[in-house]
Amino acid sequence: MRAQAASHAHSAPSTTVDWDHPADPPAPELSTHVRAYVDSSGADGHLWHGVPTLLLTTLDRLSGRPVRTPLIYAKDDGRHIVLATAADGTPGVPSWYRNLTAHPEVRLQVGALTAQVRARTATPAERETYWEAMTALWPAYEDHQAAAAPREIPLVIIER
Repeated sequence: MRAQAASHAHSAPSTTVDWDHPADPPAPELSTHVRAYVDSSGADGHLWHGVPTLLLTTLDRLSGRPVRTPLIYAKDDGRHIVLATAADGTPGVPSWYRNLTAHPEVRLQVGALTAQVRARTATPAERETYWEAMTALWPAYEDHQAAAAPREIPLVIIER
């Protein structure tokens, strides 16, 4: 399932980042999910409604402050795959995606594992490869894409 990777050059944030104290989502249901995930090292929260989730911490593109978001993911060959869509399917690109396009260095938590990694928008070939896996995990993504049309929901590759 691995597609050819594209290379993108980005600069690192210019200030020291306190990755250990990110802001959590303001929506109560997302904040509760994140808190349970963090407090249990992923034992409570990794599986959400039967699907695997990770916590992605990006740097806010305006303030430089870390912001943490729970996301459904697929995994392939050590890479984590997520879709840049809002949890409720609201049209538009979520702020976490705009953040990672400005600062691709991110923090990833999957279960108890936490790592500094890089995130990037998938190439068209990668998106085609992984779209089916993502919609198999969460069929509502098809509805999200229909609502977003003609805009294409970005697929994100997270890797070391």
